[in-house]
Amino acid sequence: MTGRTSSPTARPTHSVDVAQLTELRATDPAAIARGWASRTRRDLLRADGRLLLVAADHPARGSLGVRADPWAMASRHDLLERLVTAVSRPGVDGVLGTPDILDDLLLLGALEDKVVVGSMNRGGLQGASFELDDRFTAYRAEDIEACGLDGGKTLTRICYDDPGTVATLEATAHAVNELAARGLMAMVEPFLSERREGRVVNLLDPDSTIRSIHIASGLGGSSAHTWLKLPVVDELERVMAATTLPTLLLGGDPQGDPEDTYASWGRALTLPPVRGLVVGRALLYPPDGDVAAAVDIAGQLVHGTRR
Repeated sequence: MTGRTSSPTARPTHSVDVAQLTELRATDPAAIARGWASRTRRDLLRADGRLLLVAADHPARGSLGVRADPWAMASRHDLLERLVTAVSRPGVDGVLGTPDILDDLLLLGALEDKVVVGSMNRGGLQGASFELDDRFTAYRAEDIEACGLDGGKTLTRICYDDPGTVATLEATAHAVNELAARGLMAMVEPFLSERREGRVVNLLDPDSTIRSIHIASGLGGSSAHTWLKLPVVDELERVMAATTLPTLLLGGDPQGDPEDTYASWGRALTLPPVRGLVVGRALLYPPDGDVAAAVDIAGQLVHGTRR
């Protein structure tokens, strides 16, 4: 394994041959299209109606840090090994990512019988002066349909002091419309945001989250296929009373004791609109490096048992 990681004392349980991946990409790029066409798919929801998805779309926004390590996700080799380990666990339903990562996972055979959601707008690069002008630079609805993915995800940050917000809202509404027309999930991740000392900060208080829910829920000409992706915040019962849309809760940038994080997820999963979790760094880069164990805990919380 190459590159820096947050947990140098432990390795994921699956190895990845990066040289073979690059060779295949160079000599047979059509293998990706063939792989998507032949991939075994599954229903979005199974018997318990819940989902646990692993998120891997941060790098495309230049967001590579985990806890104190700003380069934790810099090694694609290391990230892929962690993802393959995570997605292989029986409690994981699928993965959310950008085309580069999902194509790699496809070629590795990791996406068979999995839910796959494509990340759509990655133009709001972390720390950029244009961060809130979050243009759609990754998957389009037509790409998602052509690849046989299950839906698309949008990051919808709403800043009342930034005129770029209205373009993001309009583009998100267009994405919701295009996905709904194809019968595909539109996973909208809204935040009220503001700039503080040149940095974009998402407001994670209950009232801001409630307002973001109402704005996001009204985007597009149909809400039939709209899901929300929301942070775990204080007063979550009051917050979740703001919507009837099925909701997946995000793990966020991990901070503090993982046991406290797991406990907060467990409480949140009891609320009626909450149908599961979308978690990236908190599961892929646990403090002890044991990706499989962290993922299994999340699977138990979402599905009620270690399947």
